[in-house]
Amino acid sequence: MNIPKQLKYTKSHEWIQVDGDIATVGITDHAQSELGDIVFVELPAVGRTVNAQESVGSIESVKTVSDFYAPVAGEVVERNDALTSESELVNSDPYAGGWLIKIKMSGGTDGLLDAESYAKEIG
Repeated sequence: MNIPKQLKYTKSHEWIQVDGDIATVGITDHAQSELGDIVFVELPAVGRTVNAQESVGSIESVKTVSDFYAPVAGEVVERNDALTSESELVNSDPYAGGWLIKIKMSGGTDGLLDAESYAKEIG
């Protein structure tokens, strides 16, 4: 399982990469493998204010539909619109081309897991 050390993680299987006050968010390699082939991604609107741990969109696979959550509070400033026609990027490249949204953070990253803690969480 691919768990990049430079990222932070949530117990609900999102990853976050922080650059200044901008957080790029996606789902983990573990999450995408559990979901199976992803066929549709619903993303929040740019400009939406979100709270940490709030459901902000959904990911539909051949198996199920699953919510994804904002790991931090802030404003959605960008979304990966490539996923509307290439949702499979979440499967093939979850940590780069398959990112979901970018959030301008209004708070910190308290409560997020490092790579080692996330690896223990998923067993």
